[in-house]
Amino acid sequence: MRKELFPGEQVIVITRPQPRTLIAPALLFILVSALTAFACAWIVKGGPAKLVPLVTPDWTPWLIGSCLALAAWLLLASCLPKVVTWHASRYTLTSRRFVARYGMLRRRDQQVPLAAVRNVFIEQTLIQRALRSGNISLDTGYPSSTVIPDVPEVMTFRNFILDAIDELPEGELLEADDTMHGSGEWTLDMREGGRDER
Repeated sequence: MRKELFPGEQVIVITRPQPRTLIAPALLFILVSALTAFACAWIVKGGPAKLVPLVTPDWTPWLIGSCLALAAWLLLASCLPKVVTWHASRYTLTSRRFVARYGMLRRRDQQVPLAAVRNVFIEQTLIQRALRSGNISLDTGYPSSTVIPDVPEVMTFRNFILDAIDELPEGELLEADDTMHGSGEWTLDMREGGRDER
C-alpha cells in the first residue's frame, strides 16, 4: 500500500475483518484432528479386525494412511480456504481514502475517496456487538453505499474515518460536494449522521 500512496497521503490504520469467521474452521480443525487420532488409535488396537474378520494386521498402515488422507482432505477443503480468504482481506484507511482488498489469487479492490463520503453508518448484529465489530456503510451520494463488513473495533474505526474527513483540506470537500450535487449548498454534519442545509 505504501508504494501506491498519493503525494502527502498517510496511512492511518490497516486491519483485517473481524476473525469471528474463523471460529467454525477452528472448531472443525479440532474436531477432525480428535476424530482422526481416535480412529488411528482404534485401528492400531485392532478394531477393524474385530468388526471384519477378513481385515488382517497387514492392513493397518493402509487404513491409517486412508484415515490421515481423509482428514487432510477435509481440512484442506473446508478450513484452509476460509483462513486464506480472511488473511487476504485487508482494510486500509489513509488520510484521503478508504481501500478494501479481498482475495489472493483473484483480487478485488474497492476504493472510496473520503472527500466523497457524506454519511457514515454502523450496523451491528448481537454477535458483532458482543465482539465490538460491525458493518460500516459509507454513503457517497450514489444510489448504493459502500458497505465494509465485519470491521473490528467498529466505533474506533468510524472515529478514525470521521477524523480523517475533518482533517481533509477544505478545497477537496468543496470540490467533491460540487461534483456530487452540482453546487456547494450543503455542509457536512458527519457526527450527527446527517446534513444541514445552509
